[in-house]
Amino acid sequence: MSHGHDHPHGDTAEFDPDDRSHFTQEFWDDRYRSAERLWSGQPNPQLVAQVAELPPGDALDAGCGEGADAIWLASRGWTATAVDVSAVALDRAAAHAAAEGVRVNWQREDLLYWDPGPGRFDLVMAHFMHLPNPELQSLHDRLAAAVRPGGSLLIVAHHPDDMRVNVGRTGHVVLFPSAEQLAATLDPASWEIIVAAAVDRPAIDLDGQPVTVRDTVLRAARRR
Repeated sequence: MSHGHDHPHGDTAEFDPDDRSHFTQEFWDDRYRSAERLWSGQPNPQLVAQVAELPPGDALDAGCGEGADAIWLASRGWTATAVDVSAVALDRAAAHAAAEGVRVNWQREDLLYWDPGPGRFDLVMAHFMHLPNPELQSLHDRLAAAVRPGGSLLIVAHHPDDMRVNVGRTGHVVLFPSAEQLAATLDPASWEIIVAAAVDRPAIDLDGQPVTVRDTVLRAARRR
């Protein structure tokens, strides 16, 4: 599983959630091999908006794809660990990081099962990781557990409204959680919800026309 930016890859909302082949290394390696670059190479705008003012620390990017978000973090002083199922994506990301002169710890892991371990990171993020439940909840539970006290969890997803925009959001609307649904899975005794919102951003549709899409954004801070 991986994530993307302008045209979400890792966006299993584009696919049949009952087809387990869409969650394999082979599937994602083949998809990355289909183009020299799948994504823009720019950091996710919601990452920039939510994290730019946070003090650098240890960060985990779960489903890093071609690595733009992790590279952006590393360039700003974060110690970044970036995980993806695709070896092709990770090789591409490592080359990009080397060209930018930054260091990132790249790891190939299957996020359906991988556990980063408790309390290891000051920032844990996952962007556009659209999975069916219970797999999505399991992933978010493991990612939340990896946040240190005082650290942040950032989840960004596509909003259900995007199904009505010509940007390729096809599939099952149940794979598009709302910010309120995401926030409700966190224990309020352990978490402070900083942002839980649908955030508009400009995009280009499949016909090359400017449109507005919406991102579901959850940022939460683990209580000390």
